[in-house]
Amino acid sequence: MDQSRGDMCTVSQVSMGVHTGTHMDAPLHFIQDAPTIDEMPFHAAIGPARVIPIRNGTAITLEELEPFGIEPNERILFKTVNSDRVWHKEKFDEGFVFIDRDAAKHLAKRGVLLVGVDYLSVGGFKRDAVETHHALLDSGIWVIEGLNLNGVVPGRYEMICLPLKLVDSDGSPARAILRSIA
Repeated sequence: MDQSRGDMCTVSQVSMGVHTGTHMDAPLHFIQDAPTIDEMPFHAAIGPARVIPIRNGTAITLEELEPFGIEPNERILFKTVNSDRVWHKEKFDEGFVFIDRDAAKHLAKRGVLLVGVDYLSVGGFKRDAVETHHALLDSGIWVIEGLNLNGVVPGRYEMICLPLKLVDSDGSPARAILRSIA
């Protein structure tokens, strides 16, 4: 329907996968019979969050995370060179910065509540993809992928990120908003 053609209203359609653009992964994405996106507790993606700068242009490593003193129940968003580099390309960039498996295990051990990354996967394209997802999702860490943190200064924020409530889904498109904490 389209008002420009004389219809009484305009009704658009959208067709896409649930892991398109900024989206959240539910544990079901990699773990059979695990929680689905509609089972995500709101407190996982609403509240204080910390944007951490990553300088390594290949991967988010344990060595780079250790100085940040990550605490249990933190919501951590990683700002890498992805934010300035890969969002301007039309094709998928296989060389994006990802969370390596040791860093993912560290985040799980620290009891992080949520992890967000500034490209389309927490795990590498050709390495660590499965191990990283499992390390995070097996420990109950909710995942946001596809954040565009270009122009966001590392620091502490209030975050709201709500996925669509898709019943029994392994993921969902989401809208993530950061607000400075005064």
